[in-house]
Amino acid sequence: LQIWCWSCHNGAALLKMSAFPKEQDDSTSQMQKAFLDGIYKTVSKPPYELLRLDDLSSSLPSLQDIQTAYTRFKQLFLIDNSTDFWATDVKWFSLLESTNWLEIIRRVLKKAIEVAECLEIQHTNVLLIEESATDLCCVISSLVQVMMDSYSRTKSGFQSLIQKEWVIGGHGFLDRCNHLHKSEKEEAPVFLLLLNCVWQLVQQYPPAFEFTETYLTVLSDSLYVPIFSTFFFNSQHQRDTNKSGESLKTQSGPFRFLTVWDWAVQFDPKAQAFLNNPLYAEKPKPDKSQRKTARFKHQRQLSLPLTQAKPSTKRGFFREETDHLIKNILGKRIGKFINSSDEPPNSLREFYDSWHSKPVDYHGLLLPRIDGPEIKVWAQRYLRWIPEAQLHGGGTIATAAKILDLMEEVQSLQVKMDEEHSQAVSGDVHSVPMLRNSARLSSLFPFALLQRQSIKPALPTSTWKDLEDEDDLVKRDDEFVDLSGDML
Repeated sequence: LQIWCWSCHNGAALLKMSAFPKEQDDSTSQMQKAFLDGIYKTVSKPPYELLRLDDLSSSLPSLQDIQTAYTRFKQLFLIDNSTDFWATDVKWFSLLESTNWLEIIRRVLKKAIEVAECLEIQHTNVLLIEESATDLCCVISSLVQVMMDSYSRTKSGFQSLIQKEWVIGGHGFLDRCNHLHKSEKEEAPVFLLLLNCVWQLVQQYPPAFEFTETYLTVLSDSLYVPIFSTFFFNSQHQRDTNKSGESLKTQSGPFRFLTVWDWAVQFDPKAQAFLNNPLYAEKPKPDKSQRKTARFKHQRQLSLPLTQAKPSTKRGFFREETDHLIKNILGKRIGKFINSSDEPPNSLREFYDSWHSKPVDYHGLLLPRIDGPEIKVWAQRYLRWIPEAQLHGGGTIATAAKILDLMEEVQSLQVKMDEEHSQAVSGDVHSVPMLRNSARLSSLFPFALLQRQSIKPALPTSTWKDLEDEDDLVKRDDEFVDLSGDML
């Protein structure tokens, strides 16, 4: 069964479908042949002549490989004492590369760029195929929508995307997160892989996102908190059954689960403020006069100019060669069929370089930078509990706090100016919003309110050894020490 995920502004659609089992008898093969015949008859009708099949099981790492890489990667941050931290810091990059976790993130981002090129440039429908269509299909389809649809980069849009593609889409959170600790064979950080990929985009293009990396970090933490129904069940049916109490043999009634999107359950208003990006470049609303003329036109403006649709050289392609394609799909790996495409091998690189050579439109298409060290470690998630890696009085949280204070001061001054302009007689000073007290927030906020003092500053080992004898520098207040750089 094909499931529609999203449609591009030019009409090209992104779909996903579960793969057929490899072992099958003759009767099952005939049923699948008839099913595929119906698919090709459907897509052969204009304007849906072009279709690309992408078997993610052959073009992306398996779930077992993802789990193995993440387990090795996670071990780098499970450090018990300061001695182990400084010992591993010397060979940090070699250990990081050996985990293969960042390489998997790079491969997933590259696959999303390939799909975006088919939708945007080639005007081609893309059908993602996977064994269950609830794991890597969800990752790629979600990433493509975040990259191509600016609404998915807002808080409400991203929440809707998660609900549609993952919660309603049937991703097995219970098995993949191994909440019940029943079997480790099904465990794989698939949803966490998506958040890591989205974090790369947020880190590279901050003004394009209404939410911050703290929002993604909180979301990744909530994934392993079993009080939220959002990330606890394998399917919508399982979720509805348990929430209604039909499968529970208890006298107290059904369980009452909370939704993860109610941030007030976990954080106070001050901490929730760090979930919103103060530097978000909000899309300007068009005038009413412009709405009438452009009502039937797509409003998204992409950075990369659109090209003319490539005419189909074989108008009867799907009708004339249906039997041949079905034979390829049923008898061979779908990846081999995809690789036989006559597309130029360097078209993806041309698309990638052409887009990055133009100014970025934060409300249009976004392509992540995937070359070399552009793929980085999500420091706020993985390094925050290590005292030696914390930035006391610094880090992105401190920067965001200063920006929020500045915005609040500007708003209060605007209120004063409006009052003076209107010559309000009953102007009350207390009616002006009071500025928050500027606090020295560490990079651990808002995940811990108390600052844990580190024995040594967050500097690389080589730099620390050079400064070990400089007692006066170590004893200085950290606002006089340049700790703006990360340990990585």
